[in-house]
Amino acid sequence: MKAQPYDPLRLCVYATVALLAWLLGPWAVLGFAALGFAGYWKARRAGLTRSKCLLRDTRLVLAYLGLIGLAAVAGIVISLR
Repeated sequence: MKAQPYDPLRLCVYATVALLAWLLGPWAVLGFAALGFAGYWKARRAGLTRSKCLLRDTRLVLAYLGLIGLAAVAGIVISLR
């Protein structure tokens, strides 16, 4: 049986996330950061200490996502002025 060719699904997902961030601005960034933070928080509480994320340590990933969330909040506040 012939092996299936590589499906670059992640690239489609990344493009969709980028499109949403572009269309919705800092609100989308805040939403994705909060969703990621909640997911990693739950996984860390369940015992995950190493991630497949480039940062590896889930504490670093949580800090990274928290900073992204704060930057999004700052962008929202600035855009409302």
